[in-house]
Amino acid sequence: MDLSLLLTLAVIHSVALISPGPDFAIMVKIATQQSRSTAIAAAVGISIAILAHTILSLTGVSLLIKSSHTLYLLVQIVGASYLAWMGFGALRAGLAILAKRKASASTNAGTHVDALSADVEGTASIAGGLGGAMSRRQGFLTGLYTNLLNPKALVFFLTLFSALITPSVTTSTKIASAVLLLSLSLAWFGFLAVMLSKAQVQLKLQRLTPIIDAIIGVIFMSVALAIYANLLLTA
Repeated sequence: MDLSLLLTLAVIHSVALISPGPDFAIMVKIATQQSRSTAIAAAVGISIAILAHTILSLTGVSLLIKSSHTLYLLVQIVGASYLAWMGFGALRAGLAILAKRKASASTNAGTHVDALSADVEGTASIAGGLGGAMSRRQGFLTGLYTNLLNPKALVFFLTLFSALITPSVTTSTKIASAVLLLSLSLAWFGFLAVMLSKAQVQLKLQRLTPIIDAIIGVIFMSVALAIYANLLLTA
């Protein structure tokens, strides 16, 4: 087993994990607005998607997809559309909460209890599973799809393994690398799920919910637009 290779993979993947992106953004949103069990389910979903990307890259499937113009184009369109839809949902969530707050303030003189109620109701009014009370299954699928359908994740893992995993690398090292990346992902996103879902943290961030939603919406839509722009430029 090549320990130096595994260490290199661990460092690169750890840097990628903590970097701001769709995975980090969706974890912040779910962990600060949903139950801890839902947040943990989302963390598991993202980690399973990372494992899937790892296996696809190690087995050469990702390379086949990237090499096929039609398949890769389809992956990019589907992935960008999903990210754009998620971003729109997040922006819509923030606007709904602001609207509820304004309505509550004008009719109830901005009472603290009414403002908090407005936050909950505003979030609950959002379609697409981004707001309201999400089940563990919804949390898992949201995390899974956010990573799995992101074309940039496919390219990242394909590039990473193409550069580091040579034909001489043993099967045991490949298996160890898959387990390592899964473990690091579970540890990081699980940490976010537990820390950000604490009641005191959620309470403190409740007032910032519209801002969080807006930032997350911008992140998702920016990634989607970048993918669409790249498709137009390379067409």
